[in-house]
This record gives sequence, structure tokens and C-alpha cells, in this order.
Amino acid sequence: MKRLLASIFASAAIVTPAFAEDKVKSWRSFDSVGCMMLRECTEGVRQVKSWEDFGPEYQIAASELDKIIQAMDKVGAAIYIADEKYFALRMRGVYDVRGNNIFLNEFYIDQPTKIIQVIRHEGWHAAQDCMAGTLENTFTALIHPEEAVPDWIRRGAERTYPKNVLPFEAEAMWAMYVENKTVEALKVCGSSKKMWEHYTPTPLTGEWLKKKGFM
Repeated sequence: MKRLLASIFASAAIVTPAFAEDKVKSWRSFDSVGCMMLRECTEGVRQVKSWEDFGPEYQIAASELDKIIQAMDKVGAAIYIADEKYFALRMRGVYDVRGNNIFLNEFYIDQPTKIIQVIRHEGWHAAQDCMAGTLENTFTALIHPEEAVPDWIRRGAERTYPKNVLPFEAEAMWAMYVENKTVEALKVCGSSKKMWEHYTPTPLTGEWLKKKGFM
């Protein structure tokens, strides 16, 4: 089950919480990431309400971005752009499985192609969170069977992520290269239809959903 359900962070980082900006032990660390994600640190953190908040260069994906933002809003989640001081080294974005929010590193906002992919990737983690029964818990589940992920995506994920999160990250990497894939999943999450009614759950995910009373 550990292969299919991961707790706390969909983006493979366990964060030590901080409770106020003046208590952050060090910036650009998991301590500052935790403070941001807990919404205890809010200076230099702004919510994204539409694609225009990213800048005019993001018009290339205006429709898709607005659909992701709206779908996140419908389930009570949001996307934020935050000062680079909150993020660990080379961290472009992160999904918080507890608060269900996505945080993007402002340092990389001038790279629209990359950030659009990051939004799809982290948004897919939100959909995986939804697939695990509810956004109210701290579990995520695969949406597709592992073998459905294209080989070239899996090879890239194997070079990037540790084995314990590989299936989840490979699936999210797949989503970041497919236009509107994340949109579709998030729309299902916010609809009256259950994720596992739209996407056939893997055997282990189905077993877990039944055990927890979701199916």
C-alpha cells in the first residue's frame, strides 16, 4: 500500500513546520517551506485569481490556467505565488496535501513554459489527493495504473525522484506534458461524481477505498 498511498507531501518533501516568520530558523529551507504552507508566513505571498496574475506571457495557456484556478477554487483550494526565500533549493513549486494549496516560486515566474508545466504537475497531485477518498485526509492515490505512464516519462522520473514516491511523481510528470489533463481530473474532483467512478481505481487503491468506507 505504501507504493500507492503517500502521506503528507505529494512533492516528496517532508517539511518541519514553522509557526511565524520570526521563528523561521533558516530561509530557503524546508523550515520556511513549512511556514509558507501552513499560511503562518504570508509576507510576499499572493493568491492567483486568474491567468493574468502570472503576466502577459502566460496568455499562451490562458484558458487552461483559468480552468485549473477555477477547479481548485471549487474544492476550496488555491494557487499562490511566493517569494523565493520560502523555497528550498531548485524548488519551483509544491502542493500541500494538508491545506490543498499549490505554491509557486516567484523566482521562476519569468519562465512561463516551465511554470505552466509545474502548475499541471502540482495540480495533478491535488487530483491524486482527491483520488484517495477526500481532500480532508493526508493521503494520495494513483489515478492510473503504473504501466499507463509512457516509458520515457518513467525513465525521467526514475532519474529525479526516490523510489517511495516514484509512481506518484511519474504520473504527475505525465500530466505536466499533456494539455488539460490536470483540468479534467480537477473538474471531476469538484463534481458530484467520485474520482473512482470516473477513473477505474487500481486494485490496491480500490481495496484501500473499500476498507476506509469510500466504496
